[in-house]
Amino acid sequence: MTTALVRAPGISLESFARAGGLHPEQVRRLVILGLLDPVADYGDDMRFPPSQLILLGRIERLHAGLSLNYASLGVVIDLLDRIAELETALRQRSRPTGVSSWTRTD
Repeated sequence: MTTALVRAPGISLESFARAGGLHPEQVRRLVILGLLDPVADYGDDMRFPPSQLILLGRIERLHAGLSLNYASLGVVIDLLDRIAELETALRQRSRPTGVSSWTRTD
């Protein structure tokens, strides 16, 4: 028997699933589909960074709101992220040079 000297980083699979309102097996399926990315995988002990809870919430909202299956959500999430990047680039590009935004606090 070995004892870890340092706790593994991240949230355990069981705690992560409980916080997200899912069964741990469902979280494992999302990892297999590539929708979630654990920070470490020690066999049965997957660990997740806290930021993955935000992504899990997004996945569940899209799944429920758009009635999409989990396999198609990867494509939808990638497209939504790309749209957000393009909108940000367009906003920055359309701003006249030398004029600061009224929301900037420089």
